[in-house]
Amino acid sequence: MIHQLIDLAGKSSPSRRLFMEQTAKTTLGVGLGLPFLTAPGKSRAADEGGGKAKSLIYIYLSGGMTHLDTFDPKTSKDVMGATELLDTNADPIKLGGLFTNLAKQADKIAVINSMTSTNGAHEQGQYIMRTGYNKRSTIVHPTMGPFAEELLERRGKILPDSVVIGQSTSNAGYLDPSRSPLPIADPTGGVPNTSILTDDERFTRRMEIAQSLGKHFVEKFKYSGPKSYVEYYDQATTLLKSNELSVFDLSGESMRDEYGMGRLGQGCLLARRLVESGVRVIEVVSGGWDMHLNVDTALQGRVPELDQALSTLIKDLSERGLLDSTLIAVGTEFGRTPGINMNSGRDHYPAAYSSMLAGGGIKGGQVYGSTDKQGKKVTSDPMRPEDFLATIGYGLGVPLDQTIYSPSRRPFTFANDGVPATKLYA
Repeated sequence: MIHQLIDLAGKSSPSRRLFMEQTAKTTLGVGLGLPFLTAPGKSRAADEGGGKAKSLIYIYLSGGMTHLDTFDPKTSKDVMGATELLDTNADPIKLGGLFTNLAKQADKIAVINSMTSTNGAHEQGQYIMRTGYNKRSTIVHPTMGPFAEELLERRGKILPDSVVIGQSTSNAGYLDPSRSPLPIADPTGGVPNTSILTDDERFTRRMEIAQSLGKHFVEKFKYSGPKSYVEYYDQATTLLKSNELSVFDLSGESMRDEYGMGRLGQGCLLARRLVESGVRVIEVVSGGWDMHLNVDTALQGRVPELDQALSTLIKDLSERGLLDSTLIAVGTEFGRTPGINMNSGRDHYPAAYSSMLAGGGIKGGQVYGSTDKQGKKVTSDPMRPEDFLATIGYGLGVPLDQTIYSPSRRPFTFANDGVPATKLYA
């Protein structure tokens, strides 16, 4: 039945059919069944100092960012190699020497140098840093965007509640597919397959026929799948004909060079535009941080791009009056070994690593947690991935203790009962 509907709605163009079908599955209401949920709850975070953030920009550095060369530099040359220790405008914070721009914004950031995990493999480490749960073969957990939408309810009527930049696919885990983030593989490419290749009257007529057939199918078969597909067509048409798609077009942006023309910089710029348009959760995924070989050369290729994008994002949001209501998070799956290996690189090291927060009620100019002089062991305020995501959820006002049940009746909470570091918030 669904293939017949797609044919009726989009015979004029394969790309149109691709847009309508894929967006249905990932963003706009398509699902074959809803999980069993508790009623939306009210968070206590706003009464306790959190809950100030209306949006989240989560910059995820895939591969395992070296903590010693970025947010947790040491004085020992044996540990640091060629990386210099850099002073900042906030005395407690020291950065790796390539963060020349971020050093001037340190009074607006909170560095977390006590991240610790047992996941030393990329896939497992990334999974828990984006969902709060260990990867299992029997279930797929939602990332923060779908989970926050489920608990806080959808914010807008046209744009999705969450977007992931730097990936070509996404899903909502065990939640209804309507919760899936909209994937944007290339931040400079906009939303693909959205060009109208037939006249408006013909397209509207085909959609009306498809929806009429779908309504009849829903009335005959009483379950949520067909209804979700029918609702999707109406939502997809609304999005396609709206001006909201223009938010994904960076061609007219005056600040493109300031953010940097690489994918990370342009991804952060697109994230800022999406925040302005009311999108709640934006993930910006950037790879290239797996530095087993020639770490000094590899850092030159990654840190300046991150430094430019992140410092510009903080400054831009601040000048637009959006930093207080936008939580910026930087995460990665693990750190890198304090010892430099025989290939002049650093290997996987989950025992100690770093992350960062800014905006959204975070008190800037502070360092949370610490490691020893070699960066090998967490010595104060250990923070697990679950705690990091819970700290983010606390800032967004997510009810962390509210239970959601999957279709198999398994109970889950946002960040897997992680403990938020509330003292990071002002």
